[in-house]
Formats: sequence, structure tokens, C-alpha cells
Amino acid sequence: MSVQERVIRIIAEQAMIEPSDVATTDTMDDLGIDSMGLVECIFALEEEFDIDVPYNANEPQKSTFDITSVATVVTGVEHLIAEQKG
Repeated sequence: MSVQERVIRIIAEQAMIEPSDVATTDTMDDLGIDSMGLVECIFALEEEFDIDVPYNANEPQKSTFDITSVATVVTGVEHLIAEQKG
């Protein structure tokens, strides 16, 4: 399973929808994920990929990890995985 598929599965679980209903262009708002749900997503991503998401991920202008859309979350996770393998 690819990083993108795993990220989508985690986000879909939090949104209580099927992974097939999640598009990479969707925002967390589009999926009905509120701030508490977003925190749960971040914890699940950290556990799934053994990474540390920056504490300020909810402020894209201050963080290298952007949580505004599914695609940016996938990119952020891939970046953190590469950084930690580095």
C-alpha cells in the first residue's frame, strides 16, 4: 500500500467515510473533519508512519507540513519520511 493510500485510509476513517470517497483535492473541511478530528488524524499519521508532525502544522505559513488538503498531507508525510530516513 502506498503512502497516499495509507494517508487516505486514515483520513477516511476520521471522516467516517469510505477511502474511495476521498479525493486528493479535498480539504479537511470538505470531508467534515473538525479541529479535534484533525488532531486525531495527525496522531494516527504519526503512529502509522513513525514520524513527528510539527506542532504548528495547522498554521501552513509557519510550518513545512501543510494540512489544508489531502494532497498536501500526503506530500508532508512523504517529506517527513524522507527526512527521517535521511
